Amino acid sequence: MPLKSNRPITPALRFTELSDFSEITKSHPEKSLLVKKTKNAGRNMYGRITIRHRGGGHKQFLRIIDFLRNKHGIPAKVAGIEYDPNRGARIALLHYKDGEKRYIIATINMKVGDMVMSGPTAEPTEGNALPLSAIPLALPVHNIEMYPGQGAKLCRSAGLSAQLMSREGGFAQIRLPSGEIRMVRTECYATIGQVGNLDHQNISLGKAGRKRWLGIRPTVRGLAMNPIDHVMGGGEGRSSGGGHPRSPWGKLAKGGKTRDRKKNSARFIIQRRK
Repeated sequence: MPLKSNRPITPALRFTELSDFSEITKSHPEKSLLVKKTKNAGRNMYGRITIRHRGGGHKQFLRIIDFLRNKHGIPAKVAGIEYDPNRGARIALLHYKDGEKRYIIATINMKVGDMVMSGPTAEPTEGNALPLSAIPLALPVHNIEMYPGQGAKLCRSAGLSAQLMSREGGFAQIRLPSGEIRMVRTECYATIGQVGNLDHQNISLGKAGRKRWLGIRPTVRGLAMNPIDHVMGGGEGRSSGGGHPRSPWGKLAKGGKTRDRKKNSARFIIQRRK
């Protein structure tokens, strides 16, 4: 997916790098697979802000994505590649032989007319979903389940893929994009290939307004606030904060470990990410 840049005839266009959407073949979503999306501007059930800098943005609909891939043995044809406003990856509309329609995450080489299938008897080709026990070693995979029948949880973002390294004792070892090596049950399903829209990470929005369209509000530096608003605020003139960077509530904000090492699933991690 190449990016599109414009002639710098305005200050915003000078730094804008956006997708050219050349891989999109279908402009309108499948209405039967849409769900109304309600926005809460980062607030919880009590109305308190739990995620800062959220609010506004364009109206969106949720696309129902099939992360289970549980229509085993039924071939499906890729009817279109679509844009999804809720994720960086593109989505593919599948028409199954029995008449059902479903969305899946589109792989990097997926095209209209391709045939895909899921199940233990499916061929190990791009776009097909198989249990890890049936996938050849060293193949790139994505949409990986953490527990059998749970649905895909790992490697779902644009451009990501993991590598199936080995199998032993009912577990498969998978190297994730972060460098972490994790054990997953061999009954878990994964999709072969790499998620498409590889250049999503290189997009430059170019102006503040485009960020507001996405529902992201401005972020103010703690140093620019008053002492009552932030632990790093205040002081005469410009300052360095007088200490290590901290969150508004005083917690160290850089370099600290965020994962609970006593978490039950930590025993499946063989090598932690770098």
